[in-house]
Amino acid sequence: MIDFTKTPITELFGSNCFSNTVMRERLPKNIYREVVAVQEGEKELTLEVAEVVAASMREWAISRGASHYTHLFQPLTGLTAEKHNSFIAPTGDGRAIMEFSGKELIRGETDASSLPSGGLRATFEARGYTAWDLTSPAFLKTDPTGTTLCIPTAFISYYGQALDEKVPLLKSMNALSAQALRVLRALGNTSTKRVITSLGPEQEYFLVDKKYFDQRQDLLLAGRTVFGALPAKGQEMEDHYYGAIREKVAAFMRELNTELWKAGIPAKTQHNEAAPNQFEIVPIYSNCTAAADANQYIMETIHNVARRHGMEGLIHEKPFAGVNGSGKHNNWSMETDDGIKLFDPGENPESNARFLLFTAAVIEAIDRFALLLRSAVACSGNDQRLGANEAPPVIISIFFGSLLTEIFESLAAGKTKKSNLREKIKLGVSSLPSLPKDVSDRNRTSPFAFTGNKFEFRMVGSSQSVSTSATYLNTAVAQVLKEFADKLEAVPPGSPAAKINEAVHAIIRESYSAHSRVVYNGNNYTSEWIKEAGRRGLPIIGNSPEAIAVLGRKEITSLFGEHKVITSEELESRYQIYLEKYSKQMNIEAGVAIDMARRQIFPAVSSFAASLARDAVSLAAIHALNFPQERKAAEIASLCNELSDLTDKLESILAETHGIEDDFAQAMMYSSKVRPAMDNLRTVADNLEKLVSKEKWPFPGYEELLFKL
Repeated sequence: MIDFTKTPITELFGSNCFSNTVMRERLPKNIYREVVAVQEGEKELTLEVAEVVAASMREWAISRGASHYTHLFQPLTGLTAEKHNSFIAPTGDGRAIMEFSGKELIRGETDASSLPSGGLRATFEARGYTAWDLTSPAFLKTDPTGTTLCIPTAFISYYGQALDEKVPLLKSMNALSAQALRVLRALGNTSTKRVITSLGPEQEYFLVDKKYFDQRQDLLLAGRTVFGALPAKGQEMEDHYYGAIREKVAAFMRELNTELWKAGIPAKTQHNEAAPNQFEIVPIYSNCTAAADANQYIMETIHNVARRHGMEGLIHEKPFAGVNGSGKHNNWSMETDDGIKLFDPGENPESNARFLLFTAAVIEAIDRFALLLRSAVACSGNDQRLGANEAPPVIISIFFGSLLTEIFESLAAGKTKKSNLREKIKLGVSSLPSLPKDVSDRNRTSPFAFTGNKFEFRMVGSSQSVSTSATYLNTAVAQVLKEFADKLEAVPPGSPAAKINEAVHAIIRESYSAHSRVVYNGNNYTSEWIKEAGRRGLPIIGNSPEAIAVLGRKEITSLFGEHKVITSEELESRYQIYLEKYSKQMNIEAGVAIDMARRQIFPAVSSFAASLARDAVSLAAIHALNFPQERKAAEIASLCNELSDLTDKLESILAETHGIEDDFAQAMMYSSKVRPAMDNLRTVADNLEKLVSKEKWPFPGYEELLFKL
């Protein structure tokens, strides 16, 4: 463990990151300027520049102990993929030198046959390429086995189709920047060169003792518990949230932070979450693609560091029934390259035309493309998480708070609303300062909430790549901004500022009036909101297969095609891949449930019931009271028979599901038939757990998993 008194964090931070600061120090000035120009989209990378960068990167990496390099990419598995190559190059005389060329930096080649393509290529067409992404810095990954240079890349097929999450993300960022610039130019901004979309994902996760994890087949194979009765205490005392961090967890967090800081990832916040043994880590914002790469590394590092501390990190959306699930709250914002925060309301938001216009664009985008955003968070884990235990519901809506809502409603009505952002909260205690009031309160039940100068998309699942939701959101907002720009550019050149201002207010009035139905500031958990959402005509999709099917809609294909983000062919492949992934995950969970019920629970409870029956006979022989033993044995035996029947039924349904060839129909079968059958089996198994001796239950229960570390 690093001693921060001897190695200050400021020296540690970024020490394993080939950042712009490192490049500025190590590269010739003209080469560094070329790299920055490529990062900012002004030039294309040349092989000559790449050769110089590669030589410097190799020297830097080897000096820090690296023996291998890898192109990191994000295939459509949702995980990170990597193939390692050593720097060694034989000289022919029995010796070796360390080489790394510009070609090797720019492009890698990998066998893509076993990675999902959704029909974009046949299995025998295995070639895939990785391309260096200069917007996300290279870094060194260190572990007890050695050091590897990791180069973030995009992943494409032999014919150039995107086989990953990064290519569409980069394209969506460019599309949004282009349309935002058009709006800014129409508003008189001539200095901004590009608009940057940024993310700050809040990563939630659970920690469990490794010895208990290893005894749970469901956690090992499915990442969540398919069985488990709630203990006498859950999270109802609300004593874990923001509570003091236990020493063992603090040691894990300290090492986690150290690994992330060395890689240049600005991990900022850590705390206990609402459920027992649930935690959260939050980095400072960065551009979308760097944030996506960082989040993938954060998840991987949580797993690796946890194991070094005798624990296991669980990233699944709902590893435990009856307590909070885990999400990945994506804090999303837009900022110009010259420092203008486009969602900053300022002191007087009612007169901040730029803020109101860009915010109106988000409102309209969320309303018009709600189905697309719902699709972005579709996965089997989220089907169990959304709408329960502090997770937002499946209905897409926006929270603004009373002040901003009143401002927009006043503008829509052609009136003005005077705000007072200088208001302070007076505590009435002389030793405590008055606190400035934020523009809105926090609504933890809202799927998409404005939180000061950014939006927080709270529906993303903890195991999901942030790239998908960011790509969809960027593209949706880009489309609305395009339409806004078309209207603003229709104002004759040279018109007075008043004319442009009039056009801006007309756009805001028209947009908000048509799309205000998506704004809701109340409690999204109530049954009343579900009825109200239906009255407003907001879409309600309760399962992932139906949400994924949105990708097949004509307007979605048109949206992505319009902005050249995802081709119709690539979209069709994603539709198939996401449905297949959903079905495969459900199939694993159902198979695990059958195996555990049949091979672990059934023998254990049968044996326990038999032992109770034998006890009853022994007690009867001495004329002692034996009714409790008889009754308990009979109750367990009855439930055991029910367990066996439900296991057979689940197996039968699963076999029927396997025979369905259509991807959507199969996924719907898993959702509508397999999942309820699993729930029914779980109910009986969990009831048995409450009746059987703790020593006889075949695997650790929730008490051990949630309260022992």
